[in-house]
Amino acid sequence: MFTLGVIIASDKGSRGERVDESGKLIQDIMKENGYDVKKYIVLPDEQDLLEEELVYMSDILKVDLILTSGGTGFSKRDVTPEATMKVISRQTPGIAEAIRYYSLQITPRAMLSRAVAGIRKNTLIINLPGSPKAIKETLEYIVPSVHHGLEILKGTTSDCARK
Repeated sequence: MFTLGVIIASDKGSRGERVDESGKLIQDIMKENGYDVKKYIVLPDEQDLLEEELVYMSDILKVDLILTSGGTGFSKRDVTPEATMKVISRQTPGIAEAIRYYSLQITPRAMLSRAVAGIRKNTLIINLPGSPKAIKETLEYIVPSVHHGLEILKGTTSDCARK
């Protein structure tokens, strides 16, 4: 079983002005897929706070996977990709590219996503879309491959080149 941290970037959500549906959905879907949620938090769109939480979940909690939602668009306050890039040591561009490719089959607005993914130490970090509909679609698409990627990252599989 892999461990999970969930970070929602939302100014309104962090102030209690909006109910966070995305974080609950991420947790529900990932629990159904055998992931153990270690922490869930809603933060304002502040790069330093997002960076601190990404580092905390990776370095202190040592979660296997961090999924973020929100803050990947064009607004001046959308800084989740910048926070992620600041804390990772290795990019995993194929994940973000796959999410955009898949999402483009559903809506042309997927091209506006600035989401990224990468590795910090032994933790994979993935920026997800902000809407619950897009989260559900995205997670259904990426979870099997992400699960395999985590097995490789953790050294729990020798089956790397078969599929």
